[in-house]
This record gives sequence, C-alpha cells and structure tokens, in this order.
Amino acid sequence: MLIGEVARRSGVSARMLRHYEALGLVRPTGRTGSGYREYADEDIRRIFHIESLRSLGLSLREVRRALDDPGFAPAALVDDLIRQTRDRIAAETDLLTRLRRVGAAEPADWADVLQIVALLQALRSDSAGERQRAALSLPRAAPMPVEALVEAVLSEADPNVAGALRWALVQSGDGGLALLAEGLDAPTAEVRRRAVEAIAEIPSAAATVLLRDALANSDLAVGRYAALALGGRGVADAVPTLVDMVVEEAGDVDAADALSVLAGEAALAEQIAARLVGRLDAVGDAATRRRLVAALADIPGETAAQALADLSADADPVVAHTAAHLLRLRAAR
Repeated sequence: MLIGEVARRSGVSARMLRHYEALGLVRPTGRTGSGYREYADEDIRRIFHIESLRSLGLSLREVRRALDDPGFAPAALVDDLIRQTRDRIAAETDLLTRLRRVGAAEPADWADVLQIVALLQALRSDSAGERQRAALSLPRAAPMPVEALVEAVLSEADPNVAGALRWALVQSGDGGLALLAEGLDAPTAEVRRRAVEAIAEIPSAAATVLLRDALANSDLAVGRYAALALGGRGVADAVPTLVDMVVEEAGDVDAADALSVLAGEAALAEQIAARLVGRLDAVGDAATRRRLVAALADIPGETAAQALADLSADADPVVAHTAAHLLRLRAAR
C-alpha cells in the first residue's frame, strides 16, 4: 500500500508518516520499482499502535521505547501520565474559573479586565494583609467579581480578612446571596458558619428570607446564628430557636438579648414571656430554670411580671432571689 493510501486509511498525514520514518518509528517494508514507499499490513498495524499510544499522551520517544523495548514496563509511565493529566486538568479548570469570573463581572474594557485579574490574584495571595487590602479596595473596583468574593468569604480563616471580605460583599448588594445559600449546605461546618455569618451582614429582605430558611438547617450552629440575626431584625420566627438556646445554654446571653429586642413589640412580648414560662414549668434542672428567669428580665408585659411574682416564692432560693430582684428593678423603671 502506497503512502497516500496509508494516510487516507489511517488518518495520519503523509508528512507525519515521513517524520515517523525519519525517527525510526515505522519504516515501510519495501519500495516500488519507481522508488515509492510501500507499506505492508504489519507496518500499518504499527502505525495504529503508534497513534493509540500517542492518544494516551506518550511522547514519540516514549512510544518508540514502548514498542521496541521488550522489557518495557508500562505501569510507572501510565501512573506518571495520570499525574500529568490531573495537573493539566487542574490548571485548565483554574483558568476556566478565572475566565468565567472575569466574564461574570462584565468588564467594559481591557482596563477593567486587568483590574479584575489583579483583584483575583490578590484575593488568593498567601499574605493575609494583601488579601485584606484587596477586600477593602473592592467597592472601588468597577466591576466587582462577586463570585470570587463569595469564594474568598467561604474559605477565609483569618478573622480580620474575613471581616473585610464580608464588608465588601455587603457593598455588592444581593449579588452573592445565591452562592452563599449554597454554602449553607456545604459538607464542611466551617464553610456553613462562614456562609450564615456573611448572609447575616447583608441588610436586605432577600437575606432575611435566607436566614428564615436557615432556622431549619440541619446544622444547629447555623440555625442558632440565623436566629440571633433574625432577632436583631425583629423577625418573630426566631423566637422558638432563641428560647431553645436559653434552655440549652448555647449562646444563652446573646439569645436573651435578642429576645429582649423582639419583645419591643407588645404582642410579641407576651408570646415570648409565655414561651419562657412554659419552659420553666417543663424543666426541673435548677441551672436551666435560673437562665430562663434571667431571660425574663427584659421582657415587658403582664405575663412576665406575673411569672416573676410567682417565682419570687420559688423553692429554689437562687430563682426566688433573682425573680424578686428583677421585680424590684421593673418597679423602679
């Protein structure tokens, strides 16, 4: 078979076949009377073997060794090819991510592109100071790479840098909320915590909706943080979780403060007091009852006042003393 027919059937160009011959990879078995290369079936099989090995990423030198060295063991080379391929995929994936983030920021010109690239590099710096400076410069950057900022928020361990990143994210409005919502269900507890902290600092109705949903999160820490944030926003849905926090001594002081904020509304104050009193009646643990009594301190209204009056005669002297003291403070106000 002549070289043109071999090229047509194998998909390997005549030029490449001549290159293989020059390297000693495959030599045509014979020549025609006119001097043209003539390939036998065995030559063609070798060409297909060469192409198969090249498709795995082997260099032509490695292909020749694999085909001609009877003692060649492929395992180590294949393992090395796997490592190289993984590295290449990681690099390409990283490039794709950066390109997507530049595109998502909708740059108006190449100056914007260069600014965004510089910010992306700074956010990934090993220097906490550089990451913090990048975060603080973000609101002045036009446009802002929100997706990269959310990733930085969810991965940042340094508390100072994390605070700067959350501040920058607030300046972007609700743009990062969808990605932060995904963070609430991340497999890592630390990422879930960072997500709810970031959402809590965004003062929008959409963020409040996410915090309401977070109350039912399977991660108790997420639900409790959401409840504290919602308490500060005056959202009554947080009351059951806040009362549970008092009972379970899980951030009970902060929970009691949040309940007192919510109790600024008279109708809600009566509901909160009734829930606290109900838990008092249901628990026998002395420490828990004392925390519940303390939580009644800043809850206005008749229900709380009557409960404190009743508790001033409680069998537990600490509960009784605390309740009586709180009653005196209420009377003085």
